[in-house]
Amino acid sequence: MPDTPSADTKYIFVTGGVVSSLGKGIAAASIGRLLVERGLAVTIQKFDPYINVDPGTMSPFQHGEVYVTDDGAETDLDLGHYERFINESLSQANNVTTGRIYQNIITKERRGDFLGATVQVIPHVTDEIKSYIQMLAPGHDVVITEVGGTVGDIESLPFLEAIRQFRQDVGWKNTVLVHLTLVPYIAAAGELKTKPTQHSVRELMEIGLQPDILICRTEWPLPEEVRRKVARFCNVDIRDVIESRDMDTIYEVPLRFREQRLDDRIIDHLALRTPNPDLSSWETMVERIKHPGRGEVRVAVVGKYTSLVDSYKSIQEALIHGGIANDVGVRIDWLSSEAMDSQGSDALTPYDGVLIPGGFGQRGVEGMVDTVRYLREAEVPFLGICLGLQCAIIELSRNVCGLAGADSAEFEPETPHPVISLLDSQMKVTMKGGTMRLGAYPAHLVEGSRVREIYGVDEISERHRHRYEVNNEYRDALAGGGLGFCGLSPEGGLVEIIELPDHPFFVATQFHPELKSRPTRAHPLFAAFIGAAVNHRQGRPPIQPGDADARTDMATAGRE
Repeated sequence: MPDTPSADTKYIFVTGGVVSSLGKGIAAASIGRLLVERGLAVTIQKFDPYINVDPGTMSPFQHGEVYVTDDGAETDLDLGHYERFINESLSQANNVTTGRIYQNIITKERRGDFLGATVQVIPHVTDEIKSYIQMLAPGHDVVITEVGGTVGDIESLPFLEAIRQFRQDVGWKNTVLVHLTLVPYIAAAGELKTKPTQHSVRELMEIGLQPDILICRTEWPLPEEVRRKVARFCNVDIRDVIESRDMDTIYEVPLRFREQRLDDRIIDHLALRTPNPDLSSWETMVERIKHPGRGEVRVAVVGKYTSLVDSYKSIQEALIHGGIANDVGVRIDWLSSEAMDSQGSDALTPYDGVLIPGGFGQRGVEGMVDTVRYLREAEVPFLGICLGLQCAIIELSRNVCGLAGADSAEFEPETPHPVISLLDSQMKVTMKGGTMRLGAYPAHLVEGSRVREIYGVDEISERHRHRYEVNNEYRDALAGGGLGFCGLSPEGGLVEIIELPDHPFFVATQFHPELKSRPTRAHPLFAAFIGAAVNHRQGRPPIQPGDADARTDMATAGRE
């Protein structure tokens, strides 16, 4: 860590107590949004205490979605919330795990960087953690750092100790500690209980950290006497006890925090001078979500990990954004692709549009392929992402192009027609972590294609996470079957987007467009997909290329 941390940058730390999954990520992102609206340059980072170097090899059922940044980092899903709320593209430095910290330290030790010193948690581990906080300071007025897990977790202790030291290093007036805790309602007693919050704060204070602000997650409004009790026992000002209840939409949280003047309290603690935030456009966006003017469409997501919705968190949010762009509510049903084998196409008849997301492994793939066939033949709007594109290629190869037994080499190595095959660069890869095609890559959109009109530009940049690609040996056969290869890598060697020009909406991408969608600027493909679902519901003709409903004014989302 530099000897003299920047005095110009302010630092906010967000910790959690009692139980995990209380919403620290949304709280941190909401604080970030409020400060952005006050004219401050803000970035947010996540410290994850697990020993994995990154979440890239972790099961979606355990960890949820792996969020990918432009620079190819596989990160925690909270970084998606951060980007969506503060509208800033983040990087590998914004997600740090215990595994990465120790990997860096051991590399330095092997190189002899420590000059023969005994390597210890203090100062070497804590200094490495502090260096990641300080790394984000240049160009930012405020750095927000969320610590995963809860106070009391043994894995979190080095991070909390590093924060204690860092607050001393930069001066306490340049930092704010926000602690998110639970105030449960006990029905048998008929009252809200503050003891969990008191014990959580006491554990923090034993480490040497005094919270400045408490955000209390609760199912019920916090009466004045409960706020006063929390303030008294936790040694904070009553104005710094903030209520946080469940909202109809996560995008409402900044508005409720603003009502309680949370951002004012943070600004006061940090001795900053900024104008009040203008949340009028954010309020309009939230109102569109809660009270859409054009009714509701039903969309099914047919995937491999649908029993845990967090596995597709960015897709869920991008569909909501597409609804905002079309002033329509989006009801999402999560259907297991494995169950499609037994349920058949009848399960899909209620839907105005169907999305098939990414995934790895053979399980459930045939259900996805059958889903694609139904959507193609019934002319139901379809958006495929990553594995969704590959299933579309398999279905068209088998049922339109007459390539019996066509499959992906990932699922059936002995297939007579490997229409999806391993990238040449992946042939000799044996290490699974961080070795896929990751991060932002450019793509050229074919003139005259529907996708070109939807984006409104001829070149885009989108984020990838995959090992397998469309096999170029089968492109002519697929084109002969009516498939349009409407998005290609700049040199033309890799298929990025496909479409069926005569279908109301049949588009699939090798990349993950959901990662660049924002509530204030829906991704063009999601806006167009939901627009097509609206037309399907109403029985109108499909959206035509260039239709304002499909494209809105958001063509730059794919080039962010």
